[in-house]
Amino acid sequence: MRKKMTFALAFCNRGFMPGELIYGAREDMIKAVTDAGYDYIAMNAELTRFGGIETRDEGLLYAKWLREHEGQYDGVIFSMPIFADENGAITALQDAGVPILMQAYPDEIGKMDFAHRRDAFCGKFSVTDVFTQYQVPFTVLKPHVVHPLSEKFQENLRDFAAICRVVNGMKRCNIGCIGARTTAFKTVRFDEIAMQKYGINVESFDLSELIFKVGKLSDNDEKVLAKKTALEAYSDFTAVPKEKKNILSKISVVIDEYICTYHLDALALRCWNEMEEILRVCPCVLLSELNDRGITASCEIDLCSAITMRAMALASETPT
Repeated sequence: MRKKMTFALAFCNRGFMPGELIYGAREDMIKAVTDAGYDYIAMNAELTRFGGIETRDEGLLYAKWLREHEGQYDGVIFSMPIFADENGAITALQDAGVPILMQAYPDEIGKMDFAHRRDAFCGKFSVTDVFTQYQVPFTVLKPHVVHPLSEKFQENLRDFAAICRVVNGMKRCNIGCIGARTTAFKTVRFDEIAMQKYGINVESFDLSELIFKVGKLSDNDEKVLAKKTALEAYSDFTAVPKEKKNILSKISVVIDEYICTYHLDALALRCWNEMEEILRVCPCVLLSELNDRGITASCEIDLCSAITMRAMALASETPT
């Protein structure tokens, strides 16, 4: 069952701007998020003036509230119903640790008087400029200003949810590397240290260990029999010799053990040519089954492709 996304809502405020508009923005945003099928959390509106964030103290209060709810939200939506105060905004969100969507309201023709003028178009430039100066990542989507109750913002929410899944899903990612890169495929070389800098951990296993583990498994092992049944239900094995079907089932059992033991989110397998020469099988169907099961798997130790495939799977919520 897919986890329901939850967004933490934040609203801006600024001195002489019409703060009363923030109340309406809160109602709009809650409706937009829930109509899109997502959950939300929001700080009590009575804790700050008009329920928005303006001063550094209000920013610190919101930052504290975020810390208290850490793990309960996948991203933050910073709504600007009026021109925002960038100092309060950056204080509130610089340590959010999740994707931040910048949303700004459009002004309406005929409502440009002091009680209704928003000027969020310009305010969004100010806030995003300061976030850039502080090197705090944020998300902006087209159009520059958009009403939360518009269909376009529904599209923005779907895109932002995908961004949250990718960012959060890749932060602490474990990828298994089963076998060394074969000399024939220099195109798939990669830098483990560079990956670790971005939170992608690589667990490496020698292919000889997999072959050894496969050799130790009995044809009548409960796990092997269960795996064989699962594979037969997954694909057409009628033309596969019984002996090779058993070998494929054993390989799949061993790979599952690696996944379980090391909490792997994705893997790359050296599938050529020892599998064919020693075990006399091609493991392509096993990689396909893993992807359909939600475990990103690539062939030929193409670990960089496995990373891309995992990001795509997180974004689309479908196998790659």
